[in-house]
Amino acid sequence: MAKAKYDAVVQAVHYGNGGKIAWARTFQRRGPIWSDYVLVNRQDLIDQIKSGKRYMTGRRVQQMGGTFEVEKQLRVLQSDGDEMLGTNGEQVNRDYLENVPVI
Repeated sequence: MAKAKYDAVVQAVHYGNGGKIAWARTFQRRGPIWSDYVLVNRQDLIDQIKSGKRYMTGRRVQQMGGTFEVEKQLRVLQSDGDEMLGTNGEQVNRDYLENVPVI
């Protein structure tokens, strides 16, 4: 079985004021297994991505434990001197994770 090429999967997000992510519901890889969902705040998410962790958007496959359907990689983008989270390489003025459910 091929090793997963990502460290965490973002399943859902909650946006706060100004269009920035307040927190995200993630599943994190811990060696060969995956965690239950973990809530990660925006700054921790940015710090982990900057440190080299690969976060993907997606969802857990029902009845398949640590199997995920992943879509796009999260990126930290610069916009007018501010850091934004996004899934595409376009410049944006707010955080935007394409096809991720909002809680």
